[in-house]
Amino acid sequence: MIETRGLRKSFTSRQGREKKVVDAVRGVDLDVAEGEIFGFLGPNGAGKTTTLRMLATLIEPDGGSATVAGADLLKDPGEVRRRIGYVAQGGSTWDDSTAREELVLQTRLYGVRKSEALSRAQRVLDGFQLSEYADRKCKTYSGGQRRRVDIALGIIHEPSVVFLDEPTTGLDPQSRAHMWDEIRRLRTEGMTVFITTHYLEEADALCDRLSIMDNGEIVASGTPAALKREISGDVVRVGLPAGAAATAAEVLDTASFVNKLETHDDGVRLYVDDGATAIPLILRALDAGDVPLGTIELHRPSLDDVFLTKTGRSLRED
Repeated sequence: MIETRGLRKSFTSRQGREKKVVDAVRGVDLDVAEGEIFGFLGPNGAGKTTTLRMLATLIEPDGGSATVAGADLLKDPGEVRRRIGYVAQGGSTWDDSTAREELVLQTRLYGVRKSEALSRAQRVLDGFQLSEYADRKCKTYSGGQRRRVDIALGIIHEPSVVFLDEPTTGLDPQSRAHMWDEIRRLRTEGMTVFITTHYLEEADALCDRLSIMDNGEIVASGTPAALKREISGDVVRVGLPAGAAATAAEVLDTASFVNKLETHDDGVRLYVDDGATAIPLILRALDAGDVPLGTIELHRPSLDDVFLTKTGRSLRED
């Protein structure tokens, strides 16, 4: 459904009298299959939204090639626009219009007859559980309800693929979980969904496959499970008082049971073969080195561990 090769984009910024070229996207290769939820995971400023805006024809690439829903991005951007839906971070509803009015207008803009537009609007309102609020002004909606209207507007014309830029940012946990259900429903109806997110749990729970982006480049791609399998064993996080991390690292770095060690301001992260066996050894080593212990946690590798391995820093910290 989406294929890109060497997609890139630069911007020129001015710092005083000097101009500086910023490479926002640096040669991105993507392959998104029909009917899957594909995630773009990365910190703010990684280049996710810039890539999304290029694929949605909102900005023109500086180089590379891409096809979206079977149409060439550079040669036929108008056809790409006809085949896609796009939901930006900022939202698109008007305070003094109703959800039904918004949806009918959006459908009519695609040349659909009014009777069909009204019918489609009702189907979408039912699907997104908005019928109860359909004729109230959008300014009376909660954040979650308004975000559902945004996504309904993005798919009312029945596109082949829909781009969702940070679809759950700012939502409370209950609204976020409900939004996940709505996105899964789009996939069951045959739509390809491309989402950007900086939420690790969202990418893990929602995406069939994903790419992790940092500094304008793809640093890892695959299913969430496959990416986590690249990091063998367990992860032990040791929380330490201020200033003790360096000493703990010195004590533990050469230990035979530690495969890899990462130092952070508030402690160390250890990659070990078997956490249950390693924890008593860690405690003994820290005690022998007079290192005061704060906390100790054992868990399986996460997408944050994948990001840390690929980039040297934690996505949670970013």
